[in-house]
Amino acid sequence: MALQDMIRDLRELDLSELNLDNIGSWPLPIKAAAWVLAFVVFMVIGYVYNISDLRDQLAQVETKELDLKKEFEDKAFKAANLEALRKQMKEMEESFGALVSQLPTDTEVPGLLEDITNKGVESGLEIKSIKLQAEQAKEFYVELPISIEVTGTYHDFGTFVSGIAGLPRIVTLHDFKMVSDPKTPGVLQMSISAKTYRYKGA
Repeated sequence: MALQDMIRDLRELDLSELNLDNIGSWPLPIKAAAWVLAFVVFMVIGYVYNISDLRDQLAQVETKELDLKKEFEDKAFKAANLEALRKQMKEMEESFGALVSQLPTDTEVPGLLEDITNKGVESGLEIKSIKLQAEQAKEFYVELPISIEVTGTYHDFGTFVSGIAGLPRIVTLHDFKMVSDPKTPGVLQMSISAKTYRYKGA
């Protein structure tokens, strides 16, 4: 009976008669509906201003967790392979030292020029000139260009190049130019740029 009375009262109720200044006199169903509406509103506001921020923070923390896991995996991999990496580093240092030892110092350049001259003569070439050019500084080393002009046969020139490759110091050959000697058939006039290198830290 009480529920039927409440439903009848709601049907008969004119919402325009409700006064916000006198909420206590509102019928019980209206009060309950108002409380439910207020609860829903506060829940939505709480979600928007608190829970959504917490979810954003959670997403950031989860992303940071993934980054930390990846960093941990990388460090664990390096730690597991530390001895192998140390061995590889030692081998690289030895190889680097061997290469640096092949780079001439300033005091060895005259001896290198003499070696190049001897290789030319042994190959049957006639040395026209061997001139040391200006140094060219690079990031880790210094290039020492050497301009060479010789005459001889194509076979002699091949022997000379092989002899330069066999020197104990690093020497590279560049800018080959060969022309026939108009005065002597079968003889070539050849110019070449040889480069040797000096380590900057030496």
